[in-house]
Amino acid sequence: MTNEEKDLLKTIPVPENVSDYYQSENYISHTDSNKSFFDKAYQFVKKVALGQKVGLIKKSNKGEGTLLDIGSGTGDFLAYAKNKNWNVHGVEPGERARQFSEKKGIFVNEFLEDVEEMYFDVITLWHVLEHVEDFEKYILEIKKRLKPGGTLIVAVPNFKSKDARHYKAHWAAFDVPRHLWHFSKSSIERIFTPHHFKLIQTKPMWFDAFYVCLLSEKYKTGKANWIKAIWYGSLSNLYGIFTKEYSSHIYIFKKEE
Repeated sequence: MTNEEKDLLKTIPVPENVSDYYQSENYISHTDSNKSFFDKAYQFVKKVALGQKVGLIKKSNKGEGTLLDIGSGTGDFLAYAKNKNWNVHGVEPGERARQFSEKKGIFVNEFLEDVEEMYFDVITLWHVLEHVEDFEKYILEIKKRLKPGGTLIVAVPNFKSKDARHYKAHWAAFDVPRHLWHFSKSSIERIFTPHHFKLIQTKPMWFDAFYVCLLSEKYKTGKANWIKAIWYGSLSNLYGIFTKEYSSHIYIFKKEE
């Protein structure tokens, strides 16, 4: 379903047992799988991305501070940030993912409402907002926990990217039914601006185009085609350079004081 006012798409219907779809072994972000070549490539890229993410939050905050990561998965980002002197907190609804996190010494809350209402310097949602059924209510909860002048970082796929237009219904970043919402650049700004968040910067997620194209090829043809994935991922990033419409974006907001 299309919401033209906010320039976003919604998955209809939402299954009652949507949590069951996160239990699959194929949902790699909730596992630490390192079995296949694809798993190894994913884990390698994830490690590179961890350093970039922590560098980004440090730069945005002008140093270390208190961090709340919502949708913290298996805890790798929080563990990395903790090792870099951040005071870390997390939220992860998935029980199995929380168990992986606890093994790394990262204990997180199941729900955002359970997090102590303290002011955080930085709050991050790495590919999380698309999973939240009532994102307007969620934004209000986030706002209560971010200090005035604090940084909010949101990363989501972009359904107006070149790879989305190419793969259409086979585009892996639709990820139905886990992804309940599908955002554009304009929709993100329209959603957060009324809640007194100022968009400071929008950054591309270069690796996402290749990952999404590889999965999309598998959904479309039944097999992973690395050559086509690299080709179409490269085309998507090249298209993004000229149009500023990348496969996924990172949005950096400041809460108005």
